[in-house]
Amino acid sequence: MDFAFSEEQSELRGFARSFLASRYDDVSLASFADSGGDPSVWANLASMGWLDAELTFLDQAVLFEETGYRPLPAPFFSTVALAVPALDSSTAKGVASGSLKATLAWAEPGRPQSLLDPVGTSVSEGRLSGTKVLVPDGASADLFVVVAESGLYAVDAGDAVVTPRETLDGTRRVADVDFSAAPARALATGEEARALLGRIRDRAYAALALEGVGVAQRALDLLVAYAKEREQFGRPIGVYQAVSHKASNVYVRLQEARSLAYWAAWCVSEDDEMARQACLAAKAFAGETAVFACEEAIQGHGGIGFTWEHVLHRYYKRAQWLAAFDGPARNQRAEVAAFLLD
Repeated sequence: MDFAFSEEQSELRGFARSFLASRYDDVSLASFADSGGDPSVWANLASMGWLDAELTFLDQAVLFEETGYRPLPAPFFSTVALAVPALDSSTAKGVASGSLKATLAWAEPGRPQSLLDPVGTSVSEGRLSGTKVLVPDGASADLFVVVAESGLYAVDAGDAVVTPRETLDGTRRVADVDFSAAPARALATGEEARALLGRIRDRAYAALALEGVGVAQRALDLLVAYAKEREQFGRPIGVYQAVSHKASNVYVRLQEARSLAYWAAWCVSEDDEMARQACLAAKAFAGETAVFACEEAIQGHGGIGFTWEHVLHRYYKRAQWLAAFDGPARNQRAEVAAFLLD
């Protein structure tokens, strides 16, 4: 595959990085994470065109990577990657205008948590009943795309009872959501819904892999910058192998993760037949790479890296969230193995 981002996508990357860096420096990022997010940024995202339906997935790929490099404390992933693919055009326009935030609700208590696992939520005469747990950005969503036994349904947040939950990553929180005979509008049913949910999972995995690449790149940049300025025995610590090898190991794994993430993004954008395998491989490897990069960066910083005041733990928490989403990497690797061997 001969692949490169276009000039316009490169310009979008530069603008996104500049915007996120100016709004979420290390101090403000900590403040937003501890306070539950940045509600006011949603209008900015809409005005900048980040929520437009006309964006291809490769356009969005640039944004997902940059919102990993500077974690975005807003429901961008849950809306754009999880919910929008299931919405009709009129509802998607509400997202593009900035008037609507949405998310996907699938996991249920006492059941397997994977996106494609069976669920017990029922729908009768246009009314949906059931409980969903671990709903990404559930407390800030205006609309839920709910996975039920018979398909995917749209339910307004005002017709549900939402209970926010504490999470490891304060920039991406979850909630439990109870539906009791809530008015529900069918989005897809039967086999159509099953196929749509599979495409949503591919899209989510690719987006998370791209975020993981952004997280790992930021951890590496922080490690390299510190290794250049911190001195021991009159020399920058980067000249010592114990530190330089950490940086080089992260760099190598990061390039592998980036290659897989870009492959997955291209496959999703082109609806390629290898999309499922590419997204599984990218999510598994990039999630673990993000965790590895943060751990190496924390170790490379020494004592300061373990403090609450340093920003690295914010990235480490996002990396843990990415790696754990929809099951650990071994689950995705098992599916890849099935593709290759069965």
